[in-house]
Amino acid sequence: MGKRLDVMNDQHLARIIAFCADARLIVLDTLSRIHSLDENSNGDMARLVATLEYVAASTGASVLYLHHVSKGSAREGQTDQQQAARGASALIDNARWCGFVAKMTEKEAEERSDRSYDRRPIGNERRGHFVRFGVSKQNYDATPLDRWYSRQAGGVLLPVELVEAEQESNRKAWRGCA
Repeated sequence: MGKRLDVMNDQHLARIIAFCADARLIVLDTLSRIHSLDENSNGDMARLVATLEYVAASTGASVLYLHHVSKGSAREGQTDQQQAARGASALIDNARWCGFVAKMTEKEAEERSDRSYDRRPIGNERRGHFVRFGVSKQNYDATPLDRWYSRQAGGVLLPVELVEAEQESNRKAWRGCA
């Protein structure tokens, strides 16, 4: 942080490889801050992904880069889709694995509960405390499972089990039977 970096510059690339020689995981946050190429050019982004693969091969580490979704995907609530990434499709097409973190939607907040004892919906006022992590692309043989997390003090995300919420009409009927 605070240092200019361009992985497409041979000197910067050599410095990254030397610095990360014994690493198992290299996290680049965010992708737009590590190059000066045209993010909408498939040719440029294919070269960038190939350069990051070279970093992985040279260091023996896995390389994970963080990237933003497009404004349209965010507006439409489609941040969990493979095509949601901002810029050229080569950023996703040339990667082996893509994960996502998506905010809880209003609909999800009405359909899910973090209270198994009464299954009251999370609701719009609390939905900002929940995010879903999942996999939108993988070239490996594994079953992708989405996982919900609850935001705690300091922004720490902890796994949480959400259950199907009981709808308001069912809760009123149940209370009337008591």
